Amino acid sequence: MSEAQSTSRATAFDPQTPYNDLPALPPRAEIDSKAILKACIGARAQLATLKESAKLISQQSVLINTIPLLEAQASSEIENIVTTTDRLFQYAQEAGQASADPATKEALRYRTALYQGYKSLSDRPITTSTAVDVCRTIKGVEMDIRRVPGVALMNDATRQVVYTPPQGENAVRGLLSNWERFLHDHDEIDPLIRLAIMHYQFEAIHPFTDGNGRTGRVLNLLFLVEKGLLDQPILYLSRYIISNKADYYRLLLKVTTDSAWEEWILYMLAAVESTAQWTTERIHEIKTLMQTTADMLRKAMPGGYSRELVEIIFAQPYCRISNVVDAGIAQRATASKLLKELARLDILVELQVGREKLFINPRLMQVLKGETPRPVSTATV
Repeated sequence: MSEAQSTSRATAFDPQTPYNDLPALPPRAEIDSKAILKACIGARAQLATLKESAKLISQQSVLINTIPLLEAQASSEIENIVTTTDRLFQYAQEAGQASADPATKEALRYRTALYQGYKSLSDRPITTSTAVDVCRTIKGVEMDIRRVPGVALMNDATRQVVYTPPQGENAVRGLLSNWERFLHDHDEIDPLIRLAIMHYQFEAIHPFTDGNGRTGRVLNLLFLVEKGLLDQPILYLSRYIISNKADYYRLLLKVTTDSAWEEWILYMLAAVESTAQWTTERIHEIKTLMQTTADMLRKAMPGGYSRELVEIIFAQPYCRISNVVDAGIAQRATASKLLKELARLDILVELQVGREKLFINPRLMQVLKGETPRPVSTATV
């Protein structure tokens, strides 16, 4: 796109008019500037480190059960669906979800959508159908591509319309077909640059009446897995976005109004690099904490120690007696005694919730929140 064309489009843009002139992909603007390519190198290096670091945890459920919940909490908060990390982990298991509040249930559905999308990659690449399935799971109702007009995005503070997405089912589906082809037919473009472009385009198409932001952020992680940059969707990408939320929305809109692709792509590359580094650090801390816990239990309860027991209290930070039973570690009575002994040793904290007992791994929760774990009380060991 020439400078004159870009200026003309920016001048003509009307936020209250459906943006059916949304340009198809790939962008005509420069998307491989020196700044972008340099940022790509840093982001790819951090992703590669994260991918290798994840292999340090022998029981991969420790990661897949924890980091995606952090992502679910932050991604939901971006859309003003607010719950806490502790509440998410408390209700994460199916047995406890019925009594969760609506915001927690919706954030947990995000985690489910991410996991189901991840599993679907073994059968098919990312498609429009993937996006539909993800959105349906997040919202917990039947969702499909928009057919009716009337959707507009407003500024939360002023309530002014800032963007009206394309309208008409044929127009929306046509743009989605182009978006889908871009994901798979442009290997000459670095996948991290494609990630930034695909996320903008999906949000600009805004194919659903609700849930577009969260669906788009799930698709980001699935794309990284599909392209082999991660083995599992364990990048806590929404951490950066929630910390830089104003820039997230400002730069998305600036692509629309000014074709400011470089600023947007650099933002997303910074998000990938920053969160890959943060996630890597948490994985190393989890690995160290698991080893410290295992060493302590070998000394304190040699007759009851097992590697599987350590793994289950890290895979389920809010552990139930049934988790130990279902893992085949012990029968219910013995499982209860083991968890109570871990609580006595200050490894876990026992919590009565209604008629159920939960055994919380407080140091793991502190690590996941980016806090320094409190020391173990030596008086109990």
